[in-house]
Amino acid sequence: MNQRFVATSFLVFLAAAVAFVWGSSDALPPLVASHFGSQGNADGFMPRSAYVIFIVVLLLLIPLLLAFLPFALARMDVRNINLPNGQYWLAAERREETFVFLRLHFVSFASVLVVFLAYVHWLVVQANQHQPPQLSTPAIITGLIVFTAAVVVWLIILYRRFNKSA
Repeated sequence: MNQRFVATSFLVFLAAAVAFVWGSSDALPPLVASHFGSQGNADGFMPRSAYVIFIVVLLLLIPLLLAFLPFALARMDVRNINLPNGQYWLAAERREETFVFLRLHFVSFASVLVVFLAYVHWLVVQANQHQPPQLSTPAIITGLIVFTAAVVVWLIILYRRFNKSA
């Protein structure tokens, strides 16, 4: 798969998520319930403009760092990269294939994170439609379970890929 296409697709996907957050933020009140206790009750508030800036920066910064981390790793000395069977996978004849896999794999994780963060934002928008604001506990728990399952699958794929040395 063409890495440039994947990177461009990810950036378009990320831009769409930012547009979703930006557009849906119009439904928020001037003072946004942005933090919720274990029962879903609002216990932290911030101005809408501060919330929107916070969530957009979070939505951009962490996924971009994750997606482009393998590019930085590829420039490092292989002795400083901790990878199972690293001598095998980072050998000159497999190095490029290893980093292609890592780039695609990290973009997939960053994409899952973007979906999760956009989902949490949507739950915050929904919570602020109630008076007093109330976050849906089943919805956030479901989101956390799905996100955690995706992270576990992502880690298993990563481990299985690099655990073998042939």
